[in-house]
Amino acid sequence: MMLGRQFKLALVVVASLTASLFANPLVASAQQEAPQQAAKPAQIDKNGLLILIRSTLYALDLSNKSGNYTILREISAPGFAVVNDAARLSASFRSQRDRNLDYSGVLIYEPTMTTMPEIDKNGMMHFAGYFPSASGQINFEMVFEPVKGRWKLFGLAADVVPVGPTAPAPLPQNAPAPASAPTKQAPAPKKQ
Repeated sequence: MMLGRQFKLALVVVASLTASLFANPLVASAQQEAPQQAAKPAQIDKNGLLILIRSTLYALDLSNKSGNYTILREISAPGFAVVNDAARLSASFRSQRDRNLDYSGVLIYEPTMTTMPEIDKNGMMHFAGYFPSASGQINFEMVFEPVKGRWKLFGLAADVVPVGPTAPAPLPQNAPAPASAPTKQAPAPKKQ
């Protein structure tokens, strides 16, 4: 999985893919005994995928706006909830709250997938993509675990990044002004 490698993330909150999957001796030993299997395409239709993406990012949006992360935690897989209490989620997403990010655009825009849904050797579904918009691009990467016949959030990385060229940062007030290029002056009118 590529959490954190495809785009700059404000944060990755995962039932710690590396911590829980590899620090848990039962999971680690099962992984060592199982032959390496390549990920296989997930059997999920477009509408089902859109529901997962939109509902997750909208839950994150509402959590960021309210400062209440219990809903995001409660709709997640048990492994995610155990590792991420509401206080940890609040601290993790603080920079997004401080930047006043708005994910509500996911309700009307179509996402572009950069990693199509695939099932890894542990039965987890992973995918990534972005929602293009005029003001900023909403990048996301998600991992879901099957729990009682439903996909439940297990890992989330999301951020809003600017699109297009950005303006240069302003100069500090005590910095010297940049030298300007010489300009041609119009010749003075001739006296008659």
